[in-house]
Amino acid sequence: MNKDLYDMIFKRKSFHLFRNIGNEHITDEELKDLEDSFYKFTPLVEDIKVKIKIVKDSTTCRRGQEYCVLFYSEIKDNYLQNIGYLGEQLDLYLVSKNIGTLWFGIGKVKEKEIDGLQFVIMMAISKVDSNDKFRKDMFKSKRKEVSEIWDGESYFEVANIVRFAPSACNTQPWKVEASEKQLKVYRYRKEGKRGIMPKDKVIFYNQIDMGIFLCFLELCLEKNKISFNKTIFIESNHENEYNLLAEYNIN
Repeated sequence: MNKDLYDMIFKRKSFHLFRNIGNEHITDEELKDLEDSFYKFTPLVEDIKVKIKIVKDSTTCRRGQEYCVLFYSEIKDNYLQNIGYLGEQLDLYLVSKNIGTLWFGIGKVKEKEIDGLQFVIMMAISKVDSNDKFRKDMFKSKRKEVSEIWDGESYFEVANIVRFAPSACNTQPWKVEASEKQLKVYRYRKEGKRGIMPKDKVIFYNQIDMGIFLCFLELCLEKNKISFNKTIFIESNHENEYNLLAEYNIN
């Protein structure tokens, strides 16, 4: 994974409305770079086919954006986590180019399938004319305390950053069991907290959230020069309160 993305964790924010961002626009060259870069990112799962499509106005997203990036995927085990993992790399990469982003989960598209791949989620994007319009102090963002997501006393320096990963309706559906030699990452399903998400979509979007979280986690581990081997698991029952997604064995 591109280690330069780590610094963008502190700059990125979700542009829930693209207002007062200046008069600059995403160029054709930037759009091509966006697409070329996406296919060079590291996937969470190697053998899942994915595709993106950049569109101007063929979605139900109305947040003042210039474009929407549509994510399509082959339907396989952990395909949602894989899209979150890849999409968050794109999110941070775009931030490095002063392009604002918004994961937009409830939008509809005209093309629900491309080349046999199913539409999963979209990201709204627009050019922003100044660094000052991105996040100034990430630590003022509303997130769970470390103690709520991190069991154990190891790697608190990682925990204090990774907790700022974005998630659908800020549900933050993750829990980590941390020891000196291992991190075990779970999708934590808490009844009742879903914001505006339809009840039947919570598990769907929270699986994407977990891929986003793993992207943040690995960037933090690499930044702290913590080497690891990881194992990715398949959820046995989506309705479980805790579903083990990944184990990171620390070298």
